[in-house]
Amino acid sequence: MLKQRIITALILAPAAISAIFYLPITYFATLLMVIIAIGAWEWARFMGITNTLQRLAYAAVTTMLVALLWFLLPVDDSWFLVSGVQHEITSILWLGVMWWLFAAVLMLSYPKSNVFWAKNNFIIAVFGWLTLVPTWLAFMVLRTNNYMIDEFQGAQLLMYLFMLVWSADVGAYFVGKSFGKHKLMPNVSPGKTIEGFLGGVICAAILTVVVGLSLEWTSERYITALLVTLLITTISVLGDLTESMFKRQAGVKDSGTILPGHGGILDRIDSLTATAPVFALCYLLLA
Repeated sequence: MLKQRIITALILAPAAISAIFYLPITYFATLLMVIIAIGAWEWARFMGITNTLQRLAYAAVTTMLVALLWFLLPVDDSWFLVSGVQHEITSILWLGVMWWLFAAVLMLSYPKSNVFWAKNNFIIAVFGWLTLVPTWLAFMVLRTNNYMIDEFQGAQLLMYLFMLVWSADVGAYFVGKSFGKHKLMPNVSPGKTIEGFLGGVICAAILTVVVGLSLEWTSERYITALLVTLLITTISVLGDLTESMFKRQAGVKDSGTILPGHGGILDRIDSLTATAPVFALCYLLLA
């Protein structure tokens, strides 16, 4: 299994990096929309939907929501500060952040909280839209940051988010395997440990320090970046645990089978769906 995971990661990582840096914005937005559609197809399983047409219908509605957002808030043309839709975009990002705060409450109180949502497919569908749609917007906000001035600035910003999440995942995995003894959320994900979580935070903090040294940050920027790193790594775990909660309730091990050794698309982007809106909002508020 580990070998399969490594091989898939070695293929996915260069593909993701190439897409972030070299795809034209319109193609990048379209690729993101396809990924979100696949994520929606997988999310339909959390609603207990196995019928192909019904799963396609949910994926189609999700795609239409993203397309409507793209039409109304054209962040692919220039950065949104220029297009005059700053308030609308930040409002949607805040909606995404509020959803993840609510998801934290559901996750921390699981399984008691499942009485509220487990038997209502529409509520689970809304949870899926709140997870996936703001993710697309957050990615676009980050990728198009100052695009008319420097086409790679947003790519570097987005790459930093990916590296934070990846380093936290790697640190949590290996530290958890080696030293993990105390369960983090046994009712949701028995395999995750407090030691693994701390290992992920430390690895992400080391990454931030290295980036800061290369960019010659001031001490004030270091403090801000490390605080954001702590927030993002914590939210990253929240995204992972929330998806685990939905999988456990639906009785499935993985969200899908499209990625050998990793499961489905949602299994790979669960942390990013939680961190992207938070990171984008942090950047807008603190940059």
